[in-house]
Amino acid sequence: MTDRFEQLKRLIEIRNGMYVENVRYDDDVFISEDEKKCLERKLASLQSRESELVNSTVNAQVLGQRTYDDETKIEYVLHLQQSIKQRSNFYIEETLQHRQATFLQNELVDDVELKAQYQEEDVPPNREWMRSVDESEEHWSYDRREAVRYAERWWNDYNPAYRRFEDNCTNFISQCLKAGGAPMVGHPNRSNGWWYRNNNWSYSWSVAHSMRWHLSGAKSGLRGMEMSSASELSPGDVICYDFDGNGRWQHTTIVVAKDENGEPLVNAQTTNSRMRYWKYEDSTAWTPNIKYKYFKITGS
Repeated sequence: MTDRFEQLKRLIEIRNGMYVENVRYDDDVFISEDEKKCLERKLASLQSRESELVNSTVNAQVLGQRTYDDETKIEYVLHLQQSIKQRSNFYIEETLQHRQATFLQNELVDDVELKAQYQEEDVPPNREWMRSVDESEEHWSYDRREAVRYAERWWNDYNPAYRRFEDNCTNFISQCLKAGGAPMVGHPNRSNGWWYRNNNWSYSWSVAHSMRWHLSGAKSGLRGMEMSSASELSPGDVICYDFDGNGRWQHTTIVVAKDENGEPLVNAQTTNSRMRYWKYEDSTAWTPNIKYKYFKITGS
């Protein structure tokens, strides 16, 4: 048992060193081509932003293990904390990786990231938005500070007041928007409005595809103004992601800060992340066909 964890610890150290040291990994069978490409895109992105990854630390938490005959699989989470220097300023980016190591007769033979499945529910967009709301709900102001505060408090935890989904990204963003004062309308019709009540919710609350269409189509309650670029967004605004570029929106993030170039840094769940550069070029879900939508959250 101890020997397995020593092998795993050594691999984690090598993997972490890839970010900031001149570590050879071309012949390492445990570093997949996808991971190498993610690393290369991340380093290229940092360079294009006049940034440098100056330090990377990692902690690991074992979630469980299963043994079948001579094979043992250990599931664990890596918590990466990376210090990024951009000109004269620094910020800390944090990301969690859910991984699985495989041992055969106590020898480490494989280690892979368990990729996040960003597709949440197969729900078609509904453009017949709820228009019947109380007059009091028509006049609300969005408290961006509170939305960001919530995103910082819960990015790597789960508020027990809400149900936790296996693909939790949009549920998390909805909670942030609610903390910022966005009014819920449309209950009890799950296909209309944006709401969460009594352990029930609208599709737009929890489904990335539905959230994207709600933000651009709603006429009351929570709604967004589509912007032409990410740099036009402010903390508290929302970015939607279609990783494959096929019209199916799979992921949602919230802007929590801007970098030295005025570009958003975002928090998100599913793959829990904090102060992550908004383009997601370091994600295994990224493709050259990726599309984004940028929404400025508007009150009344």
